[in-house]
Amino acid sequence: MSDKELLIPASQTDSSAINARTRRGRIQMLLLLLACASPVIASYFAYYVIKPEGGKTNFGTLIYPAQEFNSAWLDVPLKGKWTLLIARPAGECQVKDKECVEALFLMRQTRVAMGRESGRVQLIWVNTDGKAVDPELTKAYDEKTAGLKVVSLSSDPKSRAEFDTWLNKEGAGKEIQLIDPSPAKMMYFPVTNSPKEFSSLKKDLEKLLKLNHKGESL
Repeated sequence: MSDKELLIPASQTDSSAINARTRRGRIQMLLLLLACASPVIASYFAYYVIKPEGGKTNFGTLIYPAQEFNSAWLDVPLKGKWTLLIARPAGECQVKDKECVEALFLMRQTRVAMGRESGRVQLIWVNTDGKAVDPELTKAYDEKTAGLKVVSLSSDPKSRAEFDTWLNKEGAGKEIQLIDPSPAKMMYFPVTNSPKEFSSLKKDLEKLLKLNHKGESL
């Protein structure tokens, strides 16, 4: 041991070693947390921060901040899933209702277009009036063949009012709502029958599924 080392009290040497280990431990913990959170951070950073190139969408309208969804509003699980949702009264959404049929068709085809990733996307139709669904629509858009779930609103007036407020923010009540796995509405899409716009919608969803690996199975 050198004369210089003899001049350093043992307690001070031990304290310095402990502090160094503590700093290393904290740095390792932060790196671990960043590694775990990186997929979520990347997806939201790409959409909400990097503009106009990385953050732009092809078709959908981004919502910032994302609008939290209360799972108590609907009797269907949304947490951990990517969800395309529309809200329509079954009494009006008949085969002859072109706009409603186009919305259902667009949702179905978008999910199919995800290919191997289609299992990460669920389709929800909120039946806002609780009336029976047109049998012709049921044949074409049932849960087994099209992956479309028809759900009714809660009977609780407060819950229904809260859902209605959430749905119609920014005047987007008639649009197709995209809900992320948190769950929260982060984007909405207009109903369209344009092949070009369908392709753009598909690209938006593909980008999100690629950037954010949550909701990998339903």
